[in-house]
Amino acid sequence: MDHYHIKDIALSGKGKKRIEWAELDMPVLRRVRSNFQKHKPLKGTGIAACLHVTTETANLVITLKAGGANVVVCASNPLSTQDDVAASLVKDFNIPVFAIKGEDNRTYYKHINAVLDKKPNITMDDGADLVSMIHSERKDLAPFVTGSTEETTTGVIRLKAMASKNILKFPVIAVNDASTKHFFDNRYGTGQSTLDGILRATNRLLAGSAFVVCGYGWCGKGVAMRAKGMGANVIVTEVDPLKALEAVMDGFKVMPIAEAAKTGDIFCTVTGNLNVIRKEHFLRMRDGALVCNSGHFNVELDLDGLKSASKGKKVVRDFVEEYHLRNGRKVCVLGEGRLINLASAEGHPASVMDMSFANQALAADFLVKKGKTLNNQVYTVPEDIDKEIARLKLASLGMKIDNLTAEQKKYLASWEMGT
Repeated sequence: MDHYHIKDIALSGKGKKRIEWAELDMPVLRRVRSNFQKHKPLKGTGIAACLHVTTETANLVITLKAGGANVVVCASNPLSTQDDVAASLVKDFNIPVFAIKGEDNRTYYKHINAVLDKKPNITMDDGADLVSMIHSERKDLAPFVTGSTEETTTGVIRLKAMASKNILKFPVIAVNDASTKHFFDNRYGTGQSTLDGILRATNRLLAGSAFVVCGYGWCGKGVAMRAKGMGANVIVTEVDPLKALEAVMDGFKVMPIAEAAKTGDIFCTVTGNLNVIRKEHFLRMRDGALVCNSGHFNVELDLDGLKSASKGKKVVRDFVEEYHLRNGRKVCVLGEGRLINLASAEGHPASVMDMSFANQALAADFLVKKGKTLNNQVYTVPEDIDKEIARLKLASLGMKIDNLTAEQKKYLASWEMGT
């Protein structure tokens, strides 16, 4: 496991074609890459990326390498790796990858340690596993790290908790909090790819079904919107009264999970918290209910509780495990409870990841330039970067917007004019 550890290098041909296909829909990242190739802003910087190894991620790490970085990659989830993409990164782009779809927990952490062995200057996380490892078992690496970037809501929550306790050892850029990330990736990307994953795994008709969305953050909004668009009767569960009220105003039923458990046909968690659907909820579900998670970690589902309430389980389709409850009913868990949009589908479309990964690339550039001047806190992506990405995306879509006139700028900056 010195240079790489992947499933099969012979898969590289298919992977390269798929990487190139994704690139066609990533014009903003292409522009960043062109600039990086010219100026080499990341020259000599070691970057360890713990991300979902997909076609879109491949285009990000190729961009980082074009900028002069020494990049090494591992998976941020055991089921999210696309093995052909991993093979192509190794063979066609000479980028070390440590990721195999379906790897066990031991191999997963072995891969994380393999990329950390490269002593990175910048880490890129999708769930904060690299940062967590550096702060627990690999503390010797902290002095080498200029900063980190974080892609997910779950990871940002973990990192802000570390910062609040004053134990964060380097600055982190919360890429997830960029408007061009969570407004689009979390809502439109998660919304479409989650339903894609459910449909690929089950081939069930959504129209007329009772579809329960646990959590109404940006990801939950996207899932609820897309499920409604396919004719499902959407129920939202929440703990935040403001988000619950928003869901009501958006036209959805809102109720506690204990009540929703009795009426739902399909359940999807997108909260970033643990044990959202617990043993007592599984026991209330209808016979044949489908349960999945699109949050980063499978802890959103109390799978140990489900196991204890079951007589056994069997695989009935790829990515579908049927649990036989002691009360005589059956519950099907999709993708082992891991994020279903990557477990049984291909993740977010390239068009939306174009903005997310442009943020990642430019955040790395920012850390190289400014990282040593930052405190050990969690920062949002600078507003000028966020807006520039939005402008570039609009331009790629052939859209134009207005500019403020001098008079309008003066009005917005003054208080004297009044009504």
